[in-house]
Amino acid sequence: MKKSLFLFLLPLMILSCKVKDKDSGVASDLNHAAHPSWIMQGNIYEVNVRQYTPEGTFNAFAKHLDRLKEMGVQTLWFMPVHPISKTERKGTLGSYYAVANYREVNPEFGTLQDWKNLVNAAHEKGFKIIIDWVPNHTGADHPWLKTHSHFYIKDSTGKPTWKFDWTDIRVLDFNNKEMQDSMTSSMKFWVAETDIDGFRCDHTEDYQAAFWKHTISELNKVKKVFMLAEGQGSWIFDAGFHMDYGWQLFHTTKAVATGRRNALSIDSVLMKLDSTYPKHAMQMYFTSNHDENSWNKADYETMPGPVHAPFAVLSHTIYRGVPLIYSGQEEPVLRPLSFFEKDSVNFNKLSRAGFYKTLLTLRKNNQALTPDASFRKINVGDPKALYAYIREKDDKKIFVILNLSKKEQTIKVTDKGLHGNPHNIFMGTSEPLTDKEWKIEPWGYVVYEYPQTP
Repeated sequence: MKKSLFLFLLPLMILSCKVKDKDSGVASDLNHAAHPSWIMQGNIYEVNVRQYTPEGTFNAFAKHLDRLKEMGVQTLWFMPVHPISKTERKGTLGSYYAVANYREVNPEFGTLQDWKNLVNAAHEKGFKIIIDWVPNHTGADHPWLKTHSHFYIKDSTGKPTWKFDWTDIRVLDFNNKEMQDSMTSSMKFWVAETDIDGFRCDHTEDYQAAFWKHTISELNKVKKVFMLAEGQGSWIFDAGFHMDYGWQLFHTTKAVATGRRNALSIDSVLMKLDSTYPKHAMQMYFTSNHDENSWNKADYETMPGPVHAPFAVLSHTIYRGVPLIYSGQEEPVLRPLSFFEKDSVNFNKLSRAGFYKTLLTLRKNNQALTPDASFRKINVGDPKALYAYIREKDDKKIFVILNLSKKEQTIKVTDKGLHGNPHNIFMGTSEPLTDKEWKIEPWGYVVYEYPQTP
């Protein structure tokens, strides 16, 4: 929870701590020319159209645009909008990721014109739009299976194969250049015909590197696009993607939330990012997404109740990242959304909407939260429980303190450059900050702004 004013009335004690010199902080060298400028202080909101409304349509979702804009959402990522295969379909409605046709929309959601209308309406309100793309496989009755069966990997009997227990899909062969060209053409269709702003690409693999390098180049000839890869690794950025998934941070924070690891473990994530990734690499940080919600009980069980908040703050303010919010987290939805059946979200309380709005507004207005802003960790108490850091760029500075433990902690800020009357963004007031000790509640969080943005 946010720092309360009563904290200043607690007994004060002296605690010494060692603070790193400012020059020892990390400053990335992100190449702005390599990224669309709008994502640098942006955010991503994942849209599950099927479950978003009782109707489960593009037109019904459009009614939420004003609410999402008010919350501060910028980029809308739509889970696959394509029709779903019926052959060996999972459940009643099937998996979004068993695509029946790359150039059509799911009739359950509406028509192609409905989609175009939604994109246009979103653009008029200032949103960016990216769609999910499933490159590794098609659904089990995609037309290519009849017209271009050589596009698929075959088993020993000559039949197209599937992976794991995904019997509703058939795996594509990336050694087939004709298949690659056909897929590139289909992706260009969505940019040229519907004016989307980019793609989230499902389960990217390094053996696809040459394909992606060529395809992204081709897409950019139509329109400069934003590309997000579901994967991890430096090859992703060499291939032309702008961002990958921050899986390591997510799994680490899950371990911290359950007490299996402590706050110090986050340092290793950032060190690996700096040592193994190119300087222009960015990651998407999150506390939930469609997979994690439906299959792994995120965030309602992995980070239950008040545990969620400090990790959400972390994902919105940490180094070299762009935050993600999944459909319903602002409510919040405290259950797994069904993957293959209808299971509508009931937007009623929106009890986290204000919390997210505060973070998204800060990110939009303050350059200290751009991925290339410097990062400097600060020691303010027990390093196994408290994670504190400064983000800074030009004359803007953000100071974040997180209690990543289930116990109350004592804080002492000895860095004189942080003293004064910074703006507590969650309290909405300026507060005196000195070297006097104060307490922060279990799973507490404080974000200070220096100076306050307009």
